[in-house]
Amino acid sequence: MLKRYWQKGSKQKRNVIILAIIFIALLFFLRDDYQPALLFVRKFIFVILLGSLILFFALKNFRKTPSTGKRIGILFFLIAFFGVFYYLGWNLKLYDYMKTYNVYNSLNRIEIVELPLTQNERIQPLRNIFSMANESVGETKDVSLPHLVRVDGTNQWTMAIQPTEKYYWQGLKDNTEEVFSVSSTTPFPRFSSENRIPVTFSIGESLKFSRNTYNAVVQRLNPWMLFNYEPSDTYYMKNDAGAWVQVVSLIKWKGFFFPYPTFGGVMIVENGDHDWSDYLERITIGKGTFIAPEEMKNYAFLTKQNTLAEKVSRLQAESLKFIGGFSDPLPWNMKTAVKIPDLPDDQNQQPFVTDFDFSDTKIGAYSGLYHWFGLEPVGDERTSLTYSVFIPADGTDALYYYDHASKKQGYAGVSAMPLKVIESKKEYDWSANKPVEFRPYIKNIAGRKRMFFLGTISSIKQENAQFDGSATPDLALIDAEYRDVVWIDAKKPSTWNEEVYVQLNEAWRASENINIYFEKEKTILEKNRQILDSIQLISKQEKNIKEIQRLQKQIDSIKMNN
Repeated sequence: MLKRYWQKGSKQKRNVIILAIIFIALLFFLRDDYQPALLFVRKFIFVILLGSLILFFALKNFRKTPSTGKRIGILFFLIAFFGVFYYLGWNLKLYDYMKTYNVYNSLNRIEIVELPLTQNERIQPLRNIFSMANESVGETKDVSLPHLVRVDGTNQWTMAIQPTEKYYWQGLKDNTEEVFSVSSTTPFPRFSSENRIPVTFSIGESLKFSRNTYNAVVQRLNPWMLFNYEPSDTYYMKNDAGAWVQVVSLIKWKGFFFPYPTFGGVMIVENGDHDWSDYLERITIGKGTFIAPEEMKNYAFLTKQNTLAEKVSRLQAESLKFIGGFSDPLPWNMKTAVKIPDLPDDQNQQPFVTDFDFSDTKIGAYSGLYHWFGLEPVGDERTSLTYSVFIPADGTDALYYYDHASKKQGYAGVSAMPLKVIESKKEYDWSANKPVEFRPYIKNIAGRKRMFFLGTISSIKQENAQFDGSATPDLALIDAEYRDVVWIDAKKPSTWNEEVYVQLNEAWRASENINIYFEKEKTILEKNRQILDSIQLISKQEKNIKEIQRLQKQIDSIKMNN
């Protein structure tokens, strides 16, 4: 048809050329719009090809068959085939089953025999930080979702203060001009001027068209990457020169049979104003500098950092359900199958980004930020902690896991924690307060490593069901082994271990025959008072002895006279 139209004359040839140029231009400039369709084909390429082949041969046979009965049979076969295909693949989630199995086989799994210690404990949960940040900005501003990252050697919650999505015009013309950077270890997160960093980004998560972070990064991908990569979480941090940058985590899809997501590196977007040269760069080649996973070790600010997409780490942790074999997660087995417990009242589900110290585990893992998962048995009624999973947050090719179940430790898991906390404080109004984000707290206390869960009590705004952060939240530590709840002072993290010991030491000593710990060193005044009391006691005792001796002499004299 196109060939006949082309042969009609010069006018038709001109029209075809113009339409072809327009079509090619649209393919080039709008690749961020149709890239999700390319990713869909990439993710389901095996299923699409298999379904297409079945449909092609069935329809080909249908056209050659003169018999009406056979044609009806072919149609019934197609309906039955695709119906069963849909039921098994999507309804029973066998496609996801195979994808997760591919993830399991691709992992560099390392079992550890000793738990790492936690360090630099964060006080506030993510949603509290998010709500308090939104309380500190104006009507035309939004705050991006906070992420825990390392800034200048300390752990900080960072988020962009960006034009609001509520008002369309701001997303077209305004820049992202400020970033919040708030310490994660303080009980008093402040969103004032010293934690409000002036920095301009011409692209942002809430901006429109080519100025949107997702669109700008997709435009930067080459044709091969368009089929295999997708942008994920956006982080704000300082680079090695001390300048603030956006770091966009990339997901790479691997495999032909049941493709699966992996860490694909990052795209680094420098800060800068919006101008015409910036505009031309965005709509033509996009924005950002691609750093592959194997190259990230060359950038100090990307090592021991939090750049891994949570979508990837969740699937990696979930894949440990295959540790007992391919068929173990099937309904008739389930001997070692595990799940990631999601708590209905918790608005931030696992993973919990936590700072771990691996220095005494002797496995070569770095000390820094990790995605932590506490896996539990599949059944809803089972809440024991089966595995602790530590996935390096900087995308390092490793997954460390500690097998609590095989060691028969009998630890309670994350799912059991809310009721433990609620039971310990029955006077609370638990309809308006929720215990959330039970992240691990592992310390050397009373002679050995002990595992606790650190939970925060968050209030809920009734009008929008969002958490309302408090500057000094109520905190609870729950002993995973003894199940006891210790309420601790958020303002004094240095006293937490002692507070735990004061409450639990008698139970530990009775059960474990441990020594006495946390004996306070006496001050000079206390030591002098003790010496003075001893002298007075000795003097009193000496006086009593002399009086006894005098009376004894009198008794002896009386006896002699008689």
